[in-house]
Amino acid sequence: MSGRLPPGLAIRAVGLDELDAVRAMNREIFGEERIINTFERQDLLILLAEADAGPVGFKIGYRENRFVYYSAKGAVLPAFRRSGVALAMMADMMGRARVAGYRRFAFDTFPNRHPGMTVMALREGFRVVQADYNPTYRDYRLRFEIRL
Repeated sequence: MSGRLPPGLAIRAVGLDELDAVRAMNREIFGEERIINTFERQDLLILLAEADAGPVGFKIGYRENRFVYYSAKGAVLPAFRRSGVALAMMADMMGRARVAGYRRFAFDTFPNRHPGMTVMALREGFRVVQADYNPTYRDYRLRFEIRL
């Protein structure tokens, strides 16, 4: 997975004190207030992607168990999609998870709602390890994993 940053992009880890930027993007992209169920997670990591225009994307992950680091949510503003921002954030998070000793990296996506994540996962060597139907979103959910 390429960790190359697109020109003019910076990715940094932020704390809960900088959650307002994430909250604003979450509302704009997903149309909802809830970001994740709880921020009280072990090894919580919040990444913020920024360009000259300000925040353009975010990614949130945490420890699922001693072997698996889970990417719970991420998004990129529409004007910055397909430019490598999501891939750069994922590579950054995966690198940090690897250094922390995790063996696998996982995320779930809804392919009918977010087909780009499914395409990116398959292109980057992730494997589908679970598929089910989520009644809350009334959509199928795919779980992707990759060895770190």
